[in-house]
Amino acid sequence: MRIVSGIQPTGNLHLGNYLGAIRNWVKMQDEAAASGAQCLYFLADLHAISMPYDPADLTANTRGMVAALVACGIDPDRSILFNQSQVPQHAELQWLLNGTARMGWLNRMTQWKDKAGKNREGASVALFTYPVLQAADVLVHQATHVPVGDDQKQHLELARDIAQKFNNDFASEDAPVFTLPEPYILPEAARIMSLRNGSAKMSKSDPSDMSRINMTDDADTIMQKIKKAKTDPEPLPSDKGGLEGRPEAANLVGIYAALAEMTVGDVLAQFGGEGFGRFKPALGELVVEKLSPINARFLELREDRAALDAILHKGAEKARALAVPTLNKAYEALGLVRG
Repeated sequence: MRIVSGIQPTGNLHLGNYLGAIRNWVKMQDEAAASGAQCLYFLADLHAISMPYDPADLTANTRGMVAALVACGIDPDRSILFNQSQVPQHAELQWLLNGTARMGWLNRMTQWKDKAGKNREGASVALFTYPVLQAADVLVHQATHVPVGDDQKQHLELARDIAQKFNNDFASEDAPVFTLPEPYILPEAARIMSLRNGSAKMSKSDPSDMSRINMTDDADTIMQKIKKAKTDPEPLPSDKGGLEGRPEAANLVGIYAALAEMTVGDVLAQFGGEGFGRFKPALGELVVEKLSPINARFLELREDRAALDAILHKGAEKARALAVPTLNKAYEALGLVRG
């Protein structure tokens, strides 16, 4: 079993990133170590250049993301942690797969429609072919499983379609070039919403810093943000049904449940009937307790540029070793002569 997953290095992680994805990466790493499986986690810096960006920020954010992932519990000795651009086989395989992918397939991709908006003629080619690079990301490493949330199911289906067509067109049934990756169904990931609007996801792009808990926030800042988080005047209900139509209350209860690894029902059994004047301080203390060790480790790692570069270099060496045999098989299957 080989699990492959990536994340774009687009600035500091926030609580939503941690509870929605990164904590599951750590759990997968621990389960893989126990079962003999292998986890590859990469920073999708090649994907990042498909949209307008600042080169200096991308460099800094890549190193910052390494520091954040390691601080959250990703162990470079137990998982392969690397950035895409140091493993050129990703981009090489994307070009080879461009001959198999079809314009109609890419035109139907929901994220292409969402990110390009009405200005499709002005969008980059990289944005349009982004899903082919995503397919290459997993196929080049012969991934058996890919963690998927609702927004990534379509991309994994495309990767499987590309792999299947390539195998059908250029390989024999008993010797396929690519493994067809299966979805790795994650435990229900916490969906963390904005502290200012319980109907919008927590996001680094929100202009209000008060809308999110950054992984770099200190204890006082966290407590202040929780204290000022938007709520309603009603006390907390005693059961989950009572949160209907109360998105801000549901969000704060959901954050508590995710961090304490309790059910929402258990949280409400403890705090039902209480006002936010009691609940918010308890939530703030829990967030501080869980994030403070991560924050301290992150700040320490962030300053050690040489150590971060060494982690990426070591991970890239391991990833290239896995990717080269697959890329060579793809070249051979296509009839491309290499010296």
